[in-house]
Amino acid sequence: MDTLGSAQEPLSPKQVLEQIKREYEQTQKELKELQLLIEQSSIEVEKLAQRNTQVVNKLHQMEASLDTVPRQDIKEMYTTAQEAQMRLFTMHGQLEQLQGKQQLLQRHAQILQQVLEVAGELGAPKAAGEAEDLGEGSSIVRVINAQESERQRLARQMHDGPAQSLTNLILQAEICERLFDSDPARARAELAELKEAVNHTFQKVREFIFDLRPMMLDDLGLNPTLRRYIQDFQAKSGIVCNLSITGKEQRLPAHTEVTVFRVVQGLLNNVRQHASATQVNVSLALGPDGLNVSVEDDGAGFDLSTLAPGDAQHKPTGILMMMEQVEMLGGQLHFDSSPGRGTRVQLRLPV
Repeated sequence: MDTLGSAQEPLSPKQVLEQIKREYEQTQKELKELQLLIEQSSIEVEKLAQRNTQVVNKLHQMEASLDTVPRQDIKEMYTTAQEAQMRLFTMHGQLEQLQGKQQLLQRHAQILQQVLEVAGELGAPKAAGEAEDLGEGSSIVRVINAQESERQRLARQMHDGPAQSLTNLILQAEICERLFDSDPARARAELAELKEAVNHTFQKVREFIFDLRPMMLDDLGLNPTLRRYIQDFQAKSGIVCNLSITGKEQRLPAHTEVTVFRVVQGLLNNVRQHASATQVNVSLALGPDGLNVSVEDDGAGFDLSTLAPGDAQHKPTGILMMMEQVEMLGGQLHFDSSPGRGTRVQLRLPV
């Protein structure tokens, strides 16, 4: 038997779905383990925060009578304060990484669950000879490819942002440590800059986590989260962004709220990166026939032929992922645009 030839045979739809099911189960297991680690890390962070507060208070008391305190005591107190802050910052960073990984895994599990639900609705795989095409254009393959592209984007964003900032903070802390004996005044100035850099990095990490998965989406729901996100979008991009919400304000199913938020987030990112717009209007209306969302900008627009049916291979990955998610929920995503006259995107979802 030619075992090499057998190994290269393409997987059947049933085998692909079995792989997805196993990965979903493994992801759920990892999420449970992560939750335990997060709970333990949160307790440790709280203890370190209390310890850091005590050290800072002692440091302030010492600074009030700096002239009467021996030089060695000053050095030891600053060293203790630095070590306490670094332990707290390191542990807090580990906690943020665990929470970030948890959000990624939750999103990954949600996508896998959606794929399995769609497969369940379609029934059992077709018989041999009628198997679904798993080429580049198939729904399952497109979802998996889009998911991997999103992972790569997040990995690059983490590497270029928080990871690089943490490296710089460590180097700056080492500079402070070397300056304590030779130049205490400069060491104090470096510490002040280090504190500012830590605060800046912390804010960046919080922004990254909010973009990744805003906690308030789970706690407060879609409408407050959209208000907050659009305020931040306007502040960062300089693009005037108006939000209109009509209809009864109520909580929607979690998968619906996540999908709507991700679509609006993706569309606004496209506006910022490609549209050269000065204004964008977002409207959300909940009525008896379902949820209607509109995102309209006054930017450059684009040629709708790039979104022609049957041309999934050439569609932008972000738009393709939006369409897949919306269609899985039985909704529609409609684009209206042409070069030079802006873009209007309408989302309709049954509720």
